[in-house]
Order: sequence, then structure tokens, then C-alpha cells
Amino acid sequence: MEIILGIDLGTTNSVVSILRDGQVEVLAEDGQKILPSVVGLGPNKELLVGFPAQNQWTLAPDRTVRSIKRKMGSDETVRLGEQTYTPQEISAILLRTLKERAARQLGEEIRKAVITVPAFFNEQQREATREAGELAGLEVVRIINEPTAASLTYNPSPDRLERLLVYDLGGGTFDVSIVQIEQGVVEVLSSHGDTQLGGDDFDQLLLDHVCDRFQEEHGVDLRATLTSKSRVLKAVEEAKRQLSFEAFVAVELEFVAEKAGVPLHLKREISRPEYEPLIEPLINKTLVCVDEALSDAKLTAKQIDRVVLVGGASRTPLVHQLLQEQLGQPIHAEVDPDLCVSMGAAIQGGLIVGLDVGPVLVDITPHTLGVQCLGDLHGYRSSYCCAPVIERNTALPASRSEVFYTAQDGQKAAMVEVFQGEDRDVRHNEHVGGFHLEGLAETKQGNEILVRFDLDLDGILTVTATEKLTGLEKTLTIENAMSRFRGEHQEAARTRLEAAFAGDRQAAGPLSAEVPSAESSPTSEVLPPELAGAVGRANELMSKAEELLPGANEQDAGEMRDLIGRLRRAIETRAQAEMESALAELDELVFYMQDAV
Repeated sequence: MEIILGIDLGTTNSVVSILRDGQVEVLAEDGQKILPSVVGLGPNKELLVGFPAQNQWTLAPDRTVRSIKRKMGSDETVRLGEQTYTPQEISAILLRTLKERAARQLGEEIRKAVITVPAFFNEQQREATREAGELAGLEVVRIINEPTAASLTYNPSPDRLERLLVYDLGGGTFDVSIVQIEQGVVEVLSSHGDTQLGGDDFDQLLLDHVCDRFQEEHGVDLRATLTSKSRVLKAVEEAKRQLSFEAFVAVELEFVAEKAGVPLHLKREISRPEYEPLIEPLINKTLVCVDEALSDAKLTAKQIDRVVLVGGASRTPLVHQLLQEQLGQPIHAEVDPDLCVSMGAAIQGGLIVGLDVGPVLVDITPHTLGVQCLGDLHGYRSSYCCAPVIERNTALPASRSEVFYTAQDGQKAAMVEVFQGEDRDVRHNEHVGGFHLEGLAETKQGNEILVRFDLDLDGILTVTATEKLTGLEKTLTIENAMSRFRGEHQEAARTRLEAAFAGDRQAAGPLSAEVPSAESSPTSEVLPPELAGAVGRANELMSKAEELLPGANEQDAGEMRDLIGRLRRAIETRAQAEMESALAELDELVFYMQDAV
């Protein structure tokens, strides 16, 4: 029987699972079931993925990319070494690494996958995820929502209806879904969420708290230099995890900064009562989404049979406490919150190939999809009216059609602009695509234009507009900004990824996501005071230099960039003599430029 990978492409961590011999198996490598969603370039430009990239990030954040999922579906790019990458290209590197992990474990090449996304991902974000899978050499047979996948791992009672509230708080996104299971059918009744809220935001709040206290004590802002900021961020991330189990945790970093030539150390104890008020406003935002999801499903908390937690950040004790207070029932986290989404995706893969492994999936669209038209808006006639075609929380796949009419006699074209959102005013919704139906018959106003939306299980939308009078028709598959990535752009991206992976193999053998040994891990080093002092001075001086770059002439700017590059290479290789030499030259140039200003 064909194997389909189940992949949870997460903001913080990613996981791959398979269904084998009727059992779900999370594929581990060197004892690690998760792959940190981090990609980087090493000192010799070799590709680093997973733990090696995560460990490098504290010392070389400029050569490391993380939390790329938050940029999916946007036009933003990230820089890795000398090359600029789109979010789906970085995601493709993660997906390809997971695919190769599966090939090593199973001894065969696997080319198909079910990939999960947050329930509240919009069309651009879903299409970007599909694009990443294709770039990784995968046939993405289905894209499903993360809370829905998680619900498949909780075996429901076969003889009665059950309703689950799936609370999914990951590293970068939050979703809550109300799921109904009856006679083997899983139906999502409603979904709410926030694609910009997650554990990363908890980290940022704790980082600011620690850095503010340090600045009050020493007059130095640790967020001012990338290296110091990344070291503190990694430390508070670990502290956050420990605070899920411990009442107090110590954050300690040696040689984190320098003042007047004296190295400064960070040593601070954080208590859970000190931490929880920082994050409570964010958790309260998730509880508002919980209320909205219940309201949309027309259910009360008492009508929910189980509350299921998904995502690493859902382990936070305050989440458990506030959820229990609001819903009045115990919380379930029997299946590992970090793994259950991938496991559910593997179950869905088994269902696709016909295995009898669990319930059948019924998914929904989390947003209303409609067309801009002329209509009544707030009591006035407006061309910014949004007419819904497929309502939010409609089961997938869905096909809906609405009739629209021309507004003028002899109108030769109709504009079909598609928006996503709940507001009656299209200006408050998200534009996802559109086209013009041209060559309409010359007739009076009121010519009927039939607009049909077909939304498939992956959330990909096909829009068809037909003039009823003549049969004139035009069709568009909505890919939004991602459509620009097709053709030569996709081929160029694939070439860059192949080059990156090829370069990695030449430099460091087979691609690996193993945890490096203490000897090879840069984060395990404790720097001697004299070297730590030089690194601190270098970071501070590079920050000053970068501030002066925009106002520098071409010659000075070029010299300054060269010196900054020399300093960074010296820091990476621990070449203290070279570091001191570059420091002296850069210090002289910065002094000259400051004096000139």
C-alpha cells in the first residue's frame, strides 16, 4: 500500500509521520521526533537545517532564518548569505529535509504528503504552502487544517455523537475549532483564530521584560545588537518552557555585553507569577476566539464533550487554568501537543489511500468569500458592497453560485473582484483575485452574470463568470500573489534549492538534521574574558557603523562593509588577532565619519 507522509509544517518545529501496519508512527532521527523550523548557512556556506541551524542562530542570526511560517503568503523575502529567498523556498528546504528523513527511515523514496496549515490561513497562505511542497519534490495530495488533523488522533466513541473543542496554540499561530464526530464522520462546525499570535509572542514579551530590567540596572540595551538579542531570546525561550513545569527559573548568560571595557553578565530569576501577567492579555485574546467559535457553532460550553490541547505553547499552565475556568471542564492533552497534528495528517493520508484507520474528514472554510458589487452599504448606494458567495464555516468541498446584474445599458464588460472576509465593505476585507468578463452583449442594464465559486478540499478557489444571455464565460483559479511564483520563477527557485542542497553535500556530506555534539556546537562554548570583551566591542562598533552607512559616500560605505564582513568572519572563527586588527580599522573609520557629521 502506498505511503503518504503526514507533515506538520510548524512555525517553531516541524514533524513528519506515517501510517504503517495500521499504526501511526512519528519518524525520529537520532531520537529527535521534531525538526526545528530553522534554516541557516554555516561558516563555509554549507546548508544547515533543524538543530544545527537553531544552535547557530545565537551567534549568527544574520545567516539564519526562523519562524518563516508567519511570512507565508506575503511578498516578504528573507536573506540567507548572499541569496534572497521567498518564504515558500525556505519552507521547501524544511519539507525536503523531512522527506529525506522519511526516505532514510523507510529505505524508499516517498513523493506524496498531506500537509497541515492553521485553520485561519487564508488563500494566499494555503497556496504558498502547496507551492513549498511542490518545490520540495512532493505531490501535496491534501492540505488540511491543524485542529482538524489533531482531532483525528482522539478516537471518538463509535456509538454516540461527540463534540470537541480543539485549542491549538503553536509557536506563531492560534486556532480554535469546534469539531463534531458521529458515526465515523468528522465535521468542523466552526473555526476562529489569529495567524499572528503564538508562543513567539510570549518569547518577545519575556525578552522585553528581561532586557528592560537589565537596561535599568546597567544602562545597556541587550536588544541593540543582533548577537546579544539572539542569545537572550534563546535563553528566555528555554525559560518559558521550564516555567510550564517549574515555579522559578534562572536566566544566566556570561559576557552578554560590555560597558566601558568591562564584560557584563546576565543573571536573573523569573517566577511563574512574574511571567504570567505578561502573557495573560494574549491568552485572553484566544479566549475571545473560543467564545466566538462556540457562538458560530451555536453551542454552549456545557455541550462540549472534550477540550483538546494542541501546540507546544498550549502547555502553559495559565492556558489550562483560564480555559478550565471559562469552559468549566477538564483539559485533555493525552496525545503529545507537539506531535498530534502530524499524526492526524498521517491518518488522513491513510484514509486517502483507502485504509480503514479512523473517521472520515469533513473540513470547512474559515472565511466568507464574496464579490464586490454595487449595493446598499450603511444606508447608502455604494460600489464597495461585498456580496457573499460562500459563507464562512461552509463544509468543503463547496460550490456556490450567485446572479449579478449589469448596472448600465450597453455595458460591455463586468468586473469580477473576489474578496475574503466578514465585513460588508470590501475595503475592510482581503482582495484575493479578480478578472474582467469582456465582450458582453449590447443590451439593457440588468444583463445577468452568473458567478460560481468552487472551493476544493485544499481551500483552492476556482471562480467562473458566465453571461446567461450568450454563454460567454471566463474562469480563474485564485492563486493571488502566489501566481507570480509559477513558470520561470518556480524553476529559478527550484534551481536555487538544488544548488543549496548540493553545496551542503559537497561541504558536509549528506544533509543532516542531527543534534550536534557539544564539541561542535557553538552555543556550548564559554568564551574567555579577553575574547568575550573583543566580541562585545565588535558588536557594539558594528551597530554604530551600520547606523552611519546610509549617510556615507560610496567609497567609505564600501570600506565599512568590508570591515564589518571581516569582523563577522573573525568572530565566527574566533580569530582574536584578526578581530582586534579589524576593530582598530573600523573604529578609526567610524570616528572619522562621526567627526565629519
